Amino acid sequence: MSVALPHSVGPRPSTVHLPQGNWSSVLDCLCAHFASISREVWLDRMARGRVLGADGLPIGPFAAYKVGLRVQYFREVAQEIEVPFVETILYADEHLVVADKPHFLPVTPSGSYVEQTLLARLVRRLGNPQLVPIHRIDRLTAGLVLFSANPQTRDSYQALFRDRQISKCYEAIAPALPHLLFPQVRQSRLAGAEPFFLMQEVAGSANTETRIEVRESRGELCRYALYPVTGKKHQLRVHMAALGAGICNDPFYPHLKVAADATDDYRLPLKLLAQSLQFNDPLSGAERRFDSQLSLTW
Repeated sequence: MSVALPHSVGPRPSTVHLPQGNWSSVLDCLCAHFASISREVWLDRMARGRVLGADGLPIGPFAAYKVGLRVQYFREVAQEIEVPFVETILYADEHLVVADKPHFLPVTPSGSYVEQTLLARLVRRLGNPQLVPIHRIDRLTAGLVLFSANPQTRDSYQALFRDRQISKCYEAIAPALPHLLFPQVRQSRLAGAEPFFLMQEVAGSANTETRIEVRESRGELCRYALYPVTGKKHQLRVHMAALGAGICNDPFYPHLKVAADATDDYRLPLKLLAQSLQFNDPLSGAERRFDSQLSLTW
């Protein structure tokens, strides 16, 4: 069941199933489970109808606790920083929405971003709380993102990525690699690293693959076309860095240059763009191609 935000249309709420414990109320359980959120904040959210039961009805501060109870809540961030770039809707029908995401805008809520996300913006613009991203791209990456607009046909589009039935092309600007012959195919095993938000290549059977071509050379830089076969977190950024050509303005690879919570420098966007998507539509069978209207400058 989908639930609309009170007074406006917004993203669907997050969900938690209450854990085992001996609390007397839902409020007590939420305060213990989310230790970083104060009791006053939960009381304020409840007063504004932003904590709901499984039936979509508001839960008050005296609602009785029950283990396993499904509770829905709307994430909020105090004084959320506005991302000063605007997304573009390239295509929309009853099943599919295709948007061009600017640099620095997250696709979905996480951390200190809730309203300043592509999902939240599109839900409000289109008035459709059923929107769900079919795939993700990094917050620092710009370009194409596909959204399912209809739960009844969602799995058909998700299967395109799950079954690798979609062709993806990214563009990146990075240092030239004159000692290498292109195209290159990079296959490696990626795993988590420290700090937790990083990825790294490790020993073992490959779980990632990227085809890399050179489109244009200009002095010490090249414009690369990247064709990911798999879709691991930070895959393209790690693969380029591993070849010796970390993508321009990448704050993470090949070396961590800033803290995870550092203020964004909008003058230095990551030179990585999700440029095109091509697939056979699972509903109509028609061949479809979408191209980003954004471009990377030298």
